[in-house]
Amino acid sequence: MKGKNSIPIILAVFGVVLFSAKAVIVKLAYEYDDIDAISLLLLRMTFALPFYLIIALIKKPSHLDSIDKKDYLWLVLFGILGYYLASPFDFLGLEFIKASLERIILFIYPTLVLIISRLFHKKEITRNQIAAILISYLGIIITFWHEISMTGGNAVLGGVLIFFSALTYASYLVGSGWLIPKFGATTFTSYAMIISCIAVFVHYSLIEHVDILSFSNEVYGLSLAMALLSTVIPSYLVSAAINPHYSSGQEVVSKTCEV
Repeated sequence: MKGKNSIPIILAVFGVVLFSAKAVIVKLAYEYDDIDAISLLLLRMTFALPFYLIIALIKKPSHLDSIDKKDYLWLVLFGILGYYLASPFDFLGLEFIKASLERIILFIYPTLVLIISRLFHKKEITRNQIAAILISYLGIIITFWHEISMTGGNAVLGGVLIFFSALTYASYLVGSGWLIPKFGATTFTSYAMIISCIAVFVHYSLIEHVDILSFSNEVYGLSLAMALLSTVIPSYLVSAAINPHYSSGQEVVSKTCEV
């Protein structure tokens, strides 16, 4: 990788590494308090929301004249898919499986991006990418089978939840590729994440009946760290990687998958 072509890969890798820390932070929070997945997700989004609001106020859409009402509707959909639906699946799955196994399953999302792009956008999948997909799934089956033999049905439930997290996040990445040129990477991410935060708040108000102020200081500290290091920063890094100024979203994910 040389020059400008290496920039999206570097941004994507750093984003993935920071996102990865989320699983460890979630597991630590579960150790401190008897906190449920939705309450922990609410804390994460509550701490993250002010950053997105401030940046959204500062950074306006890049090509406002090219944005129509349908684009905003798609933005709402992808905001719900990418960081609202994907997060509860992930947090719930972590209640049943180890963080290391969660990372293995969740990181199949580049292969899902390739498959979704092939189904809906007729993007060709190269032989190297097919080999990467087969190797990825073979490794997951071997690791997952070993986990099932040790923990039983909980591993199956956790694995299915994490897979749905990967699938919804992959759908977000595919869709964001054609909205980012209109909104700009920073603005698109801010708007999508604000929508995700609102969706989490609504979910919590309808489903949960837990006092959000009843947890230990350690949980609030971990939630703040998760909001900054594993939410705000990596969300902008990944969107910047998909920025067509460097490369298309499918190209970034394809190269990452081959790496």
